[in-house]
Amino acid sequence: MKIALVHDYLTQRGGAERVFELLCKRYPTADIYTSLYDHQKTIDLSERIVNTTFLQNLPGAVNYFRLIAPLYFPAFRALNLQGYDLIISSSTSFAKAVRKNPQALHICFCHNVTRFLWDTETYLREYKDYRFFTPLIEKIFQFMRKVDLQYSQEPDLYIANSTIVARRIQEIYQKQAIVVNYPIDTSKFTFSETKEEYYLASARMISYKRLDIIIEAFNWLGWRLLISGDGPEEERLKSKALDNIEFLGHVSDRQRQDLFSKAKSVIVAALEDYGLVPVEANASGTPVIAYGAGGVLDTQVPRKTGVFFQRQTPESIQAALLEAGAINWNYQNIRDHALTNFSETAFFSKVEHIIDRAWRMHQQMISN
Repeated sequence: MKIALVHDYLTQRGGAERVFELLCKRYPTADIYTSLYDHQKTIDLSERIVNTTFLQNLPGAVNYFRLIAPLYFPAFRALNLQGYDLIISSSTSFAKAVRKNPQALHICFCHNVTRFLWDTETYLREYKDYRFFTPLIEKIFQFMRKVDLQYSQEPDLYIANSTIVARRIQEIYQKQAIVVNYPIDTSKFTFSETKEEYYLASARMISYKRLDIIIEAFNWLGWRLLISGDGPEEERLKSKALDNIEFLGHVSDRQRQDLFSKAKSVIVAALEDYGLVPVEANASGTPVIAYGAGGVLDTQVPRKTGVFFQRQTPESIQAALLEAGAINWNYQNIRDHALTNFSETAFFSKVEHIIDRAWRMHQQMISN
């Protein structure tokens, strides 16, 4: 079976790219396709050949990849994937648009519907520099939404990373999706029964991560909070914080491993489509205090692996912190839950069963 792996763009290293990296390792002989590739800024693909689109030759495209959004759909449509039996796309936007021959099977790992098209207001709040172009952007996006709906019908099967993403796929694309929670590399996280007197927030400093309300909660409590990560909101957030809050900036994998394993809890205030940080915290034996919506509803067990707060307010976080402090946590059980449910082994056991079943059904359909 000849396999093609396709990803939107490989110009950064986020959760979607980490999942694509796992797929590349699982299928070492598959051919890799993407629109844009910057090997210095993205996942490690070793010596694998990465096939790109005509966008790779546009000056500045790799650095300003968001500004060329209208060009991605035609770029993926221009790829020649007619010789493949199985196409596995990894997409939050464009890669699902690739063409295939009628006998081939296309399975899309959909990390979300195309967010900037279907949640434009939230998207523009995060990228404030683009707000001046809102009238023009809205006209372009109206056209792109129609194209997105058209090409959303290309995959034969969708796999969603969470229940909330599966619901969006159904509501917007009118396609059913199978939910398979994405894994983490459990070997990168160490377990510690001993917790130190600090709480941890680990996130990019952008508005939707809601680090502002975490800071306000800890300003009031006076407890020690460490924040790892960087981003455009960094200076604004630092100006709000009192002396009990420490900003670590970008940390190494080894530092992050140590921080996760020894924190009393990891705090997550964002509404995440899935969210790897809570699972990574659990793999370290650390409970999570999270906004109770979105992907965490799939990954956390209340009062066993974490505590939910129901409103994105400092007061709601404070109440959850006090609730968590009264729980006698079993740190080993927290880690066991993560290793059992969110390891690569558990993930690929489910995925390969789904792919095998989908392949058999597809073969029966085309033979009739």
